[in-house]
Amino acid sequence: QARLVESGGGLVQPGGSLRLSCETSGIIFALNYMAWYRQPPGKERELVAQISRDGDIKYSEAVKGRFTISADSAVNTLHLQMNNLAPEDTAVYYCNARDIFYGQDRWGQGTLVTVSA
Repeated sequence: QARLVESGGGLVQPGGSLRLSCETSGIIFALNYMAWYRQPPGKERELVAQISRDGDIKYSEAVKGRFTISADSAVNTLHLQMNNLAPEDTAVYYCNARDIFYGQDRWGQGTLVTVSA
């Protein structure tokens, strides 16, 4: 059974950095699109960044140039390096795996990132 566990969230000042990690089990990276989503307070969940098995990467316009997604398939871990954080980046960040054949989504429990002075 697939399992995704996020870590690395917390409170950070504007302009600071955080590195999120998503440890997975039961997920074969080569058979999934791996992604980070976020859900700001009172808003809908939105895509932040996605990486394919071929290494193709997509970012939302809001984070492009500040965030970097990476996947270490050897240890089944997904990362999100977040730099120059701003208050509008405050959200619960979720790790996602989407099966490339059936489109099935698997989610982690989320990790809270709060950007505040």
